[in-house]
Amino acid sequence: MSVRLRLQRHGAKKNPFYRVVATDQRAPRDGRFIEILGTYNPLPDPPEIRLDRERVEYWLGVGAQPSNTVRSLIRKMNRGEPVIDLSEEGAEAAAKAAKAAARKQAKEEARKQAAEEAAKKAKEAEEEAKAEETEAAGEEKAEEGAEKAEEEKAEEKADEEEATEESGDKDEE
Repeated sequence: MSVRLRLQRHGAKKNPFYRVVATDQRAPRDGRFIEILGTYNPLPDPPEIRLDRERVEYWLGVGAQPSNTVRSLIRKMNRGEPVIDLSEEGAEAAAKAAKAAARKQAKEEARKQAAEEAAKKAKEAEEEAKAEETEAAGEEKAEEGAEKAEEEKAEEKADEEEATEESGDKDEE
């Protein structure tokens, strides 16, 4: 029995999706297989490749022959191109990447919250400044009103004095 690493087509019409499998070379393309080693989705840009590095290396080590397409996928994996590694090492790396992404997102949220709080404090300070301005303007108006009242009282007093002087002039006549 000769083992081949090849693609097994799945997906809908004009929407291909492939499994990378280890299979007997005599089995039909989409037929019986020994083990699923990963997946290949050619539609997104860049194509999504997910392979279990440990199992691929095992099958190559025991003499399995990859098809041309699977060989190119393995080369991409070895060159470090964007291939998701499904082995334990890949799982650890993926977990680390997920944790890093979560930390980054938490930092972003904290930054946004701090910015919102700073904006809120700035708005409160602005409102306090407006209140102080209004209060100061009110005091100025009160002072102006007091000055006007004093002027009016002085005018009334002057009018009364004039009136008394005029009445005094009439009495003299």
